[in-house]
Amino acid sequence: MEFTKMHGLGNDFIIVYGERELPSNAAELAVRVCDRFFGIGADGLVYILPSAKADFMMRIMNSDGSEAEQCGNAIRCVAKYVYDRKLVSGESLTIETIGAGVQPLTISAENGVARTVRVDMGAPVLEGAKIPVAVDGESVVDRPIEALGESFQFTAVSMGNPHCVIYVDDAVSFDLAKWGPALEKHPLFPKKVNVEFATVNHPRQIDMRVWERGAGPTLACGTGACATLVSSVLNGLSGREATVSLKGGDLFIEWSEADNHVYMTGPAAFVYTGELIG
Repeated sequence: MEFTKMHGLGNDFIIVYGERELPSNAAELAVRVCDRFFGIGADGLVYILPSAKADFMMRIMNSDGSEAEQCGNAIRCVAKYVYDRKLVSGESLTIETIGAGVQPLTISAENGVARTVRVDMGAPVLEGAKIPVAVDGESVVDRPIEALGESFQFTAVSMGNPHCVIYVDDAVSFDLAKWGPALEKHPLFPKKVNVEFATVNHPRQIDMRVWERGAGPTLACGTGACATLVSSVLNGLSGREATVSLKGGDLFIEWSEADNHVYMTGPAAFVYTGELIG
């Protein structure tokens, strides 16, 4: 199996191109190759597949073998992969995901190389039952949640995958290893959840750290950055445009009033290519 290692702000992926459909052993393979000691090492295994609706389809297997409906950092990596390898013509393309449908993307390139990718992440889902969250109400904003004997306030948003945003005094030094697993598998979230811990330093700048469902702590989460911006607007903490600073770097997030869509802009990078034998 030929592969390319890529990352979006340190959120790293094993990219595979050329399959006609998702292999039947994709979950098992993801666990094996994503292992950082006995495999290639990555947060996820990503397949670039044919699509009847878009230029390409993206399927993402987390490092634990579960499938992610969507991934903002992975979709930027896929866009750079197909653009830099001349698999698309022009700087606009579409990629289909199982969680968000067909997503338009725009490449900012220099000398034929993609530098940043702007992704239309679609409209945020705010209805509790559709996120899903096991609470009543049309929206889940500033609701209480208890874990390990402590209480927090959370806001739930889906960006094609479920997110729980919690505001803390210092997101940069927050204990992800303690609180992430307890909240990811909390009974309020029937499909588990991605957990973001955020600190709004300015209406246009937010610090965020993430515990990703099925992957654990990662250096960045694109859908999580989008969910955090939406949550911050709903809680009156930020404007509709802000830089979200993650451990791996910054993403610029916009929640448009014109079409209710969230737009994410950020980089993607190649690491190396290789061949998996056996």
